[in-house]
Amino acid sequence: MSSHPRRTAGALLASVAALLTAGVPAAAAATPTPQPKPTTSDPAPKASAPVPDPRATVAVLDLDAGGATPVIQGEDRAYDTASIVKVDILAALLLKAQDEHRTLTDEERGHAEPMIRRSDNEAANALWKEIGRAPGLTAANDRLGLTSTTAGPGGKWGLTRTTASDQIRLLRAVFDDGAPTPLTDDARAYIRTLMAGVLPEQSWGVSAVNAAGTELKNGWLQRTTTGLWDVNSIGEVTLGGHRCLVAVLSDGSASMSDGVSLVERTARAAVA
Repeated sequence: MSSHPRRTAGALLASVAALLTAGVPAAAAATPTPQPKPTTSDPAPKASAPVPDPRATVAVLDLDAGGATPVIQGEDRAYDTASIVKVDILAALLLKAQDEHRTLTDEERGHAEPMIRRSDNEAANALWKEIGRAPGLTAANDRLGLTSTTAGPGGKWGLTRTTASDQIRLLRAVFDDGAPTPLTDDARAYIRTLMAGVLPEQSWGVSAVNAAGTELKNGWLQRTTTGLWDVNSIGEVTLGGHRCLVAVLSDGSASMSDGVSLVERTARAAVA
């Protein structure tokens, strides 16, 4: 029984389209024998969703114990900073102003305060440009004693990479009266004041240790490549009469709320 030429051509085109949908190159689709043709009811293959693999590292330094080396739990590897880098950006801005023998301008303060207190990204964009982007942050970090922080590319300050131990170095430059620091007392007091005044809805993280006083900055970022979350928290807490610097970095959480829970559990366990 002979086949109708139009039906034959239509069937061939349908087979080629189905194979292309399945990810087979067109050259292979022209050959009828290498592999079976899927029927129209066969579903197209779908990419598997990333499996959450949350990890966290915490570093704690008791300022009243007289030491300079933090206790670290977890692998002290690099994580994305997300918005905790805004403390670093502010420190770099203050160093720039010091070098120019001036205080911050009204415009700079108008960006610095919402950047820390509200985690305002537009304000961070403005100050990232003001400090000279990645080269400016890198130069400031050399002076602040950070050794394992790599500034984010272009305008992507949130993709700066850092370690928990490096964040303790940054916090010591701000909070440790006995540590060498290029920041003036006024600059340090300004950073601390802003970190003590973050919005209540952003005062999670290291504050979960139920400390009497907390000065902190948090960061959160959903990665577009995986859909998973980076969630971080840094700051000073006062617990049992001791001032402690705490830095918790995490990634791989399925949601922001999962990341916050991980950071808070990690902080509580480390400080306890």
